[in-house]
Amino acid sequence: MALSSLKKGISLSEPRLRFPISLQRRRKHGTVAAHMNENKEFVLVGGGNAAGYVAHAFVENGIADGRLCIVSKEKVAPYERPALSKAYLFPLDKSPARLPGFHTCVGSGWERQTPDWYKEKGIEVLYDTSVSGLDISLGTLSTKAGGTIKYSNLIIATGSTATRLPEAVGGSLPGVHYLREVEDADSLVSSWQEASKVVVIGGGYIGMEVSAASVSWKLDTTVVFPEKYVMPRLFTPAIAHHYEEFYKSRGVKFEKGTSVKKLVAGTSGRVARVELTNGKVIDADTVIVGVGAKPNVIPFLQAGLKSLEGGIQVDGQFRTSAPGIFAIGDVAAFPLKIYGRTARVEHVDHARKSALHFANVLTHKTTDPYDYLPFFYSRVFEYPGSERKLWWQFYGDNVGDTVEIGDFNPKYAAFWLVSGRIKGVFLESGSPEVKFLCCCFFFGLCLS
Repeated sequence: MALSSLKKGISLSEPRLRFPISLQRRRKHGTVAAHMNENKEFVLVGGGNAAGYVAHAFVENGIADGRLCIVSKEKVAPYERPALSKAYLFPLDKSPARLPGFHTCVGSGWERQTPDWYKEKGIEVLYDTSVSGLDISLGTLSTKAGGTIKYSNLIIATGSTATRLPEAVGGSLPGVHYLREVEDADSLVSSWQEASKVVVIGGGYIGMEVSAASVSWKLDTTVVFPEKYVMPRLFTPAIAHHYEEFYKSRGVKFEKGTSVKKLVAGTSGRVARVELTNGKVIDADTVIVGVGAKPNVIPFLQAGLKSLEGGIQVDGQFRTSAPGIFAIGDVAAFPLKIYGRTARVEHVDHARKSALHFANVLTHKTTDPYDYLPFFYSRVFEYPGSERKLWWQFYGDNVGDTVEIGDFNPKYAAFWLVSGRIKGVFLESGSPEVKFLCCCFFFGLCLS
């Protein structure tokens, strides 16, 4: 989480559209040949979770048909991205998830929005289209292929991209994978069908979820990371110990306190071993790199939008520094009201909720600023036949002293306390009732 505060606010009375919004359907106008898109009133750049949830909200409010255009660099309609490091990686005989099964918005129990759904709702989707530039004065986007896209109101929901290892250390060798899009997951699954020794670089979200999937394929799996324990940005040493021991019991090996010196290719040109800074060498025919992500904001910051926390500065209604331009999801650096600071959150929960709050502001259903309680979760070892599934959830902020409850067999909880007030709650294998009570308890003691 970011620690700085937004010092300059923007009046929350109006969403600052290029023109007032009407909930009545507008007639389509003739296509301008110079532009790629027909729907120009609202253009959303990004094809991830936030895009799918904006589309859902626009349809619910009657402002999608002939008015919304989604520009996606992927070749498929928006989907629930968390599946890529979870059920998508189940062994092939364990009913892995595949599209169209997890298009948005099934993650919230809503309708599955297939490509045909977008057509039926009058939403234009430009697939396989990467945006490379923004001209605020002209109200246009430029694409890598040389095209232009016209907008009246722009919604930036471009998400993040996986951080890559430099080519000089072997970061682009065949057999080295990064996981962000469905094509990445397909490539990894293809490698695993021929793999025997896997090295996962990074002890965070991706590292923990991918290594859990890898051993379910019965592959020799080693996780390498420079910290003293897994998930150091969230876990305490005590929490990490429980998970490390469980993973070890399932066959995962850890190399802690060391980093990658070089990925070395074999005679075929494919990665064959991993050299570490501690002098060890690990054989590997498949490597997955999970060392963080970077927000996709360069074209928009180059155009002059203000930046904070590595993202795009917005107010509590997701308005940027330019009229008629909004940012949601991973790229938005927003006022985290509950803690009085600015934050940029890379998680599906925020992607969904920021999209829906933006739509509610746009349609005058609310004038309130976004009030978000940080929430993170992970689910692993969930494939059919697994002896035990892990599912942890975290609410709030991990600051202060911790109190632990339970023995991790299977339930466990940790609370972060500052001056007797709860700041954060961590739950493993909690029932829905326990999770609800913890949230109520959290709000009662934290916000009083």
